[in-house]
Amino acid sequence: MVDPELLSQLIGDIYDAALDPSLWVGVLEQATQFIGGTAAGIYWKDITVQGELHYVFNVEPSSVDAYFDKYIRLDPSLTAQFFFKVGEIYNTTNVLPYDEFVETTFYKEWVKPNGWADHLAATLDKTATCFAQFGVFRSERQGLADDNMRQRMHLLVPHVRRAVLIGNVIDLQKEKAGSLSDALDGLHASVFLLDKHCHIAFSNIAAQTLLDDATILRTVKNNLIAVDPHAAQVLRNVVAAASDGDGAVGADGVAIPLSSKPGQNWVADILPLTSGVRRQAGGLHSAVAAVFIRKVSMAAPYPTEVAARQFQLTPSEVRVLDAMLKVSGVSEIAEALGIGESTVKTHLQNIFGKTGARRQADLIKLVAALARPFPE
Repeated sequence: MVDPELLSQLIGDIYDAALDPSLWVGVLEQATQFIGGTAAGIYWKDITVQGELHYVFNVEPSSVDAYFDKYIRLDPSLTAQFFFKVGEIYNTTNVLPYDEFVETTFYKEWVKPNGWADHLAATLDKTATCFAQFGVFRSERQGLADDNMRQRMHLLVPHVRRAVLIGNVIDLQKEKAGSLSDALDGLHASVFLLDKHCHIAFSNIAAQTLLDDATILRTVKNNLIAVDPHAAQVLRNVVAAASDGDGAVGADGVAIPLSSKPGQNWVADILPLTSGVRRQAGGLHSAVAAVFIRKVSMAAPYPTEVAARQFQLTPSEVRVLDAMLKVSGVSEIAEALGIGESTVKTHLQNIFGKTGARRQADLIKLVAALARPFPE
């Protein structure tokens, strides 16, 4: 059973970390204990085998360095993780069979020496080639992620996602909570502070510019209203929920689409201001929520992801296909992935069967064709 008071306190701390990044390590420690793991981190990875750690709890710095310097290239989860949807929760067994995982170089040289057995993660944000991730490591004693761990992870992911996205556009680490409006005025992002009825208590310079344009947002009697009717209703509902506390906003206040028109890729992220260190800042303006408006990129999907969905490839098959685009030959693929040549051959045969290709060269041409915006 989940302690409602403990959960409420943790969610509040997560949102406080959006305004003060120095709080993230403590938040990750609490989240690790709550979810049921031994270590945790927030980081981004790129399909081109690079990445960076943002915040971490209970992972040795040398181990972090080893991962991003060497073992990210051998990580059997990397390519498959990229294909999961934003907010989706997954562990090692959702990527490849566990008996195959423990035979990889990645497991033998990096995972096992750290004393870990599993990694439960969720995608927080995603671009054409990159994704941000919140992950909790499970020790060998704890074993693989179970349903209880997944359920607890599910309770936190929307709040972690909202806090991370907002933290990307605002850094108030050196600001006092009471000077929130002063700090917001200097942001390039549009920010509104609203009461529970969406009455505007404060708007920064960028927000005023957006209102002057009146294409995405407008005001009626100083109430903030999205031009799109559906977005307007969602915005009202989430802001009203924010007045009832951090936990009440749920997952609906993350990346709210503000327009369905092509080229107008604006979204809103809503931060409750009714508890924690945020309460003082909100109280100065009689505000229950801060609304951050940002424009998102609608980049084309990675071609390997298109192939994976079109031909219903398994995560292991996708991993082999992606490696085949970077190196040539079965032995080279096996070495790059840290798996046996027989395993590579099995996955390649499955890929050939699903795609109709007969040679690796045909597969390369097929994926290259998927990368073109228009057919020849």
